[in-house]
Amino acid sequence: MKFSFEAMICKVGINPCVEVPLHITAKMSVAKGYIPVKGKIKKHPFTQTLVPVKNAAYRLYVNGLMLKGAAVQLGDTVQFTIEEDPAPPEYPMPEAFKKQLAKNKLMPAFKKLTPYRQKEIVRYLGSLKTEEALQRNIEKVIASLKEKKS
Repeated sequence: MKFSFEAMICKVGINPCVEVPLHITAKMSVAKGYIPVKGKIKKHPFTQTLVPVKNAAYRLYVNGLMLKGAAVQLGDTVQFTIEEDPAPPEYPMPEAFKKQLAKNKLMPAFKKLTPYRQKEIVRYLGSLKTEEALQRNIEKVIASLKEKKS
């Protein structure tokens, strides 16, 4: 079942997001607290996960690809259409990233991240178009994991 709603894109911490109305999420199935969805922001398609917020509505994080694809920005009120995604996509870990995690003995540190964060990192790395961009971003993730480990 598809649901439509309008919401203003706001920022929570460093992340743009919108609150999904309770009457919509109440009709959806929750898996481990999260709700995988697919939908459109304006006419731009996306696949995302609704994230629970303690004592509040579920949040839909609006990533950079979604903002750019829909040509919207923080503060805009935008039309969203969402529906449950019964088979959320799997994102394979890039081999270069897997090798760097092993080389730096950081796989346990990566696995300590929330499943959502792991998925978003792997999804982002997999979306990069050039080898240079992939290597540059792998280095950033490795540096961040090394910081957290120490």
